[in-house]
Amino acid sequence: MTTTTAPLLLDRFLPRYDAVEYHEIRVDAPVATAYAAVRELDLARSPVIAALLAVRGIPGLLTGKRPVHRHVGLDAILETGFVMLGEEPPRELVLGVVGRFWQPTSGLRRVAAEDFDGFDEPGFAKGVWNFTVRADGPDRSVVATETRVHCTDATARRRFLRYWRLIGPFSALIRILLLRSIARAVDRT
Repeated sequence: MTTTTAPLLLDRFLPRYDAVEYHEIRVDAPVATAYAAVRELDLARSPVIAALLAVRGIPGLLTGKRPVHRHVGLDAILETGFVMLGEEPPRELVLGVVGRFWQPTSGLRRVAAEDFDGFDEPGFAKGVWNFTVRADGPDRSVVATETRVHCTDATARRRFLRYWRLIGPFSALIRILLLRSIARAVDRT
C-alpha cells in the first residue's frame, strides 16, 4: 500500500475494495512542480497508452458514445464518465467512476460526486483512481497512483474479477507509462 503519512482522500471514498493496483515513481522536482505535471497529464502523449485506450474505446466509437480526443487530460477523462471526488493540492487528487467495466462499452453510469459514496445499485463496480505527490528530500518527490475497485454485489464481483485477470496487466502498463510520462514532463520543466 501507500507510505504517505497523512490519511488519503482515497481512503475516504473507497476504504474497502475487491481489487487494487499501486505504482510510484521518483522525480527530480519539488512537490508543487510534480503536482502541476500530474494536473497537466496527457494519456495520449504515449503511443502505447493511446493505442490501448483506442482498442478499449472501439465499442464506444462504433456506437457514437465516445468522442475521439487528441489530448486525453483530466478534462477528457471527466467527460468519459469519471468525476472529481476530491483534491488537496499539491498532495492528492481522486477521480471516481461507476460502471460495468467488463462490458464492451464499460456500462458507465454517470454518478455525481456527492452521490458516489452512497451508490450501491447491484450489478455495478465503483472505481477510484488517485494521484499523490509527496516529498522525497529537497527538490525530489514521489508521484504515485492507486486504483481501487469495489463491486456492489457477488455477481458483479465475479464478472469484474474475470475481466480484471485479462485487463489488469494492461491497466498496470498504462499507469506505469503514465507515471514515466509525468516524470518526463517534470524533466522538461
